[in-house]
Amino acid sequence: MLAHNEQSKAATTTGASGAAAGLSTSNSAASLVNKTTAHLQADQLKAGVQSSASSTHTVASNHTHGSSHSHHSHQSHQSHHSHYPQQSHPGIHYKAYHPDPELLYHDTGIDYNHVLMNRNASVAKLYEDALRYEEGTIISSTGALVTSSGKKTGRSPKDKRIVDESSTSEDIWWGPVNTKLSEHAFLINHERAVDYLNTRERLYVFDGYAGWDPKYRIKIRVVCARAYHCLFMRNMLIRPTDDELEDYGEPDFTILNAGAFPANRYTTGMTSTTSVAINFKRREMVILGTEYAGEMKKGVFTIMHYLMPKAGVLSLHSSANQGEDKEDVTLFFGLSGTGKTTLSADPRRHLIGDDEHCWSDKGVFNIEGGCYAKCIDLSEEKEPEIFGAIRFGSVLENVVLDEDTRQVDYKDNSLTENTRCAYPIEYIPNALIPCMSGGHPKNIIMLTCDAFGVLPPVSKLSPAQAMYHFISGFTAKMAGTEDGVTEPEATFSACFGQPFLVLHPTQYATMLASKIEEHKVDVWLINTGWTGGAYGKAGSQRISLKYSRAIIDAIHSGELKQAEFQTYP
Repeated sequence: MLAHNEQSKAATTTGASGAAAGLSTSNSAASLVNKTTAHLQADQLKAGVQSSASSTHTVASNHTHGSSHSHHSHQSHQSHHSHYPQQSHPGIHYKAYHPDPELLYHDTGIDYNHVLMNRNASVAKLYEDALRYEEGTIISSTGALVTSSGKKTGRSPKDKRIVDESSTSEDIWWGPVNTKLSEHAFLINHERAVDYLNTRERLYVFDGYAGWDPKYRIKIRVVCARAYHCLFMRNMLIRPTDDELEDYGEPDFTILNAGAFPANRYTTGMTSTTSVAINFKRREMVILGTEYAGEMKKGVFTIMHYLMPKAGVLSLHSSANQGEDKEDVTLFFGLSGTGKTTLSADPRRHLIGDDEHCWSDKGVFNIEGGCYAKCIDLSEEKEPEIFGAIRFGSVLENVVLDEDTRQVDYKDNSLTENTRCAYPIEYIPNALIPCMSGGHPKNIIMLTCDAFGVLPPVSKLSPAQAMYHFISGFTAKMAGTEDGVTEPEATFSACFGQPFLVLHPTQYATMLASKIEEHKVDVWLINTGWTGGAYGKAGSQRISLKYSRAIIDAIHSGELKQAEFQTYP
């Protein structure tokens, strides 16, 4: 029996009077999203921090735990791609675009004849170089590469920029999330990065893919000066086979990581010496002033958040797993640190991916080739799959270990709360390879970390409520996940991934509503935050992982859906 239901079998169901009949057409999905957005207020949504968290939800009434290369038709997709340059990779079509020769996306300015250019180097080679040339890098007792990301131990969302140019400007959701940068300022940063990289004694290039579905995957090239960064992206991108690498050709997007070199803060559009800038016209991303590897990973996600909806594919900040039945697919939505990686790593289910996915007309596919797990308080008992993945080939960031035994102290947060490990998804024993589902999701679980201790452990949502929570995205930023965040902070993060959105949230929400309707998906809201009071208050405590797992087990077994429900108005 579900741990939360030991004292009472009553659960609750949604109380939205107009939503019981569900959604009947694709137009109804758009209508539902529009109504939801109207309630949230457009100006509140844009700010991302003002929306009210109160809504009617379905809550479990007992709180026991709380007290203790084929193409689509161009005509059929033309409306999706009217503003984007032409490209030839499968599944995505763009309006013809002819840049000046010097602006071609593959013309990065990097000297690829560099005497010590390392292309798709082996794990062993990257280990050797990191240990030899990067101060403070060592090997843990389990064989993982332990390294430091320097001053920045989390993302720098305030330094993220997207180039404002004519081919994509009308599409972008401009505002606090996507700050404009002029083409001229981008070229200044680009030249600064190229000049720095071309002066290094050795460079590393990794060519990989984003997206497991060959129809929609894109080719990503990473150029960097640290072996650690190359190994990180070798883990996080999908690694090409020898034959694929032989025929790789030119990339669809290039990441120039010159993170050890600062941006010029006096350049127009800069507010600090850190800059993470994406130019969709040139198909480039330039990083200056931060060596935090997660910027590359989330940069790729941002790129996919623009490209995939243009191809009619919904991109989601989510983890995903699948039961023995190929139709038993679950998506977990949640901001970084809310439990996506941990809760989707279930030994009784097949892991599709831990953080970034796309939902096409065939099912769900992972964007990445690896996992990026938080390590704070990690233990073999609580998270055996993740614990076992930390071995040769994995990258441990900003952890503290014993100088003699080289054993990592996962409880030590003296460097940051955001200790991380990046490892290939193949290191999870029950990973589904290739990382594509056999069917469409049966359940969607929205993970919210409630720092106020108000939300119940589990709620069942109507379609209308699902849209409300998806668009408002009430949760908390977890310590260390962003620069300057040292303890949980309540926030509203649209689509449970606002920092990575490129289009307006309602565009993703409309696509999601349509898919929920079409595939009759059950939607749940699970609080992985605090109970018994707000964070830091006497008597409050973080909801135990074992209780969250018990709830999810009951969802997968169908037990919770069959329970008695009580409506909370």
